[in-house]
Amino acid sequence: MTDRHGKKIIRTITWRPYAIQKLILLEHDSRRRIPCPLDPKHTVYEDQLPKHLKKCNSREKPKPVFYVQDVNAGCLITETPDNQISLSSLSKDELQELTEKLKQVTSGLDPPAADKKLCHWSLLEALNDPANGDTASKHLKQQASILGHLDNLGLLSGSCCFVEFGAGRGKLSHWVDIATQGSENINFLLVERATTRFKVDGKQRSSVFERLQIDIQHLCLGRVPSLNEKQLPVIGIGKHLCGAGTDLALRCLMQSNSLANGEPFPKKPRTDTFEQGTVKNECDKANPAYSTCVGGIAIALCCHHRCDWHHYVGREFFQSLGLDQREFSLFQRMSSWATCGMRLPAKAIQSDEQMESEEHDAEQQNCHSETVERFLTVKERESLGRLCKLLIDYGRVDFLQRMGYIAALQYYTEPEVSLENVLLTAIPR
Repeated sequence: MTDRHGKKIIRTITWRPYAIQKLILLEHDSRRRIPCPLDPKHTVYEDQLPKHLKKCNSREKPKPVFYVQDVNAGCLITETPDNQISLSSLSKDELQELTEKLKQVTSGLDPPAADKKLCHWSLLEALNDPANGDTASKHLKQQASILGHLDNLGLLSGSCCFVEFGAGRGKLSHWVDIATQGSENINFLLVERATTRFKVDGKQRSSVFERLQIDIQHLCLGRVPSLNEKQLPVIGIGKHLCGAGTDLALRCLMQSNSLANGEPFPKKPRTDTFEQGTVKNECDKANPAYSTCVGGIAIALCCHHRCDWHHYVGREFFQSLGLDQREFSLFQRMSSWATCGMRLPAKAIQSDEQMESEEHDAEQQNCHSETVERFLTVKERESLGRLCKLLIDYGRVDFLQRMGYIAALQYYTEPEVSLENVLLTAIPR
């Protein structure tokens, strides 16, 4: 090739990265991608499917030894769908009758103790850190109060294993670990069904931390090898354990406690056809020498609108008041009225406790019904919502009392810190 003056031009061809990438893409275009049969949310090349199935994160993994199907599920028989009535379908007379019944059954129940907003020395430095934002300060205040209650109950001293349900990153256990420095033989079990990023339990050095990735519904504490080996008493803790998670955790703890003491699990209502001996037989087969007992409980309650009648531990309490699954379902949905009228703008909500789980956002779905808003003011709905929460929580208190525990409800922090500000505590009688 020559230019206009007749001089020869030498042109060099340079291979650039984008050209190579283009060739690779052209080659891949001839291969077909298909949805992964284990999880259609992602795709895989069809010719690589056998290899992918062996390493896919969604593949079924071997069940751990402490997995027992539905061991804490409670009633496994589903009621007829006729009981599922929406609030918006109720007439004014039906809604008024329902609210009158709610006021009647809660008239003898004491509200949570109001003067129980505590603190603990282990968090003083962190609380006074000027670098804290609003979100960090709110979480620290809640954790400090929970630790204060654990200390008041005498649960921060002596050898024990703290089981944190719904552990998330494990921040609550982190502060309990700091608060128990100097105590010997302190262990932690962090129970969380989802994989979690930025976990803090890996940074601990003084105590033994063990993470169990399992749904509480299937966790049999009597089969956890470390508990069997060390025979430590268990302290159940949790911060904003959402809805039915609290009931599953209480069943998990109390069933282990019954096995340890050789006591039968409390009688189940006639509607509960799950065989009472199943749990004991399943756990005894694997751990005949099981002897761990529950020394205390401190769980910050949350999201009553996510409770489930089949998992709920207070069914016997409800039935003693003449209530059944229909009323529970309605009261459960009405419980969201306690907080939805006090919510801050959506932007502010993102920095509060709802950051702990996207499931909390579903609470807004129950708050706005044109039918209900025509009959009840915002203040009336908030008051009724608090009564619904109180009624559901007293079912849990009654359950623990029947199991031989002194149980109590208390406001452990201010509403400005968290709208879900009730703590359930229990110690052996």
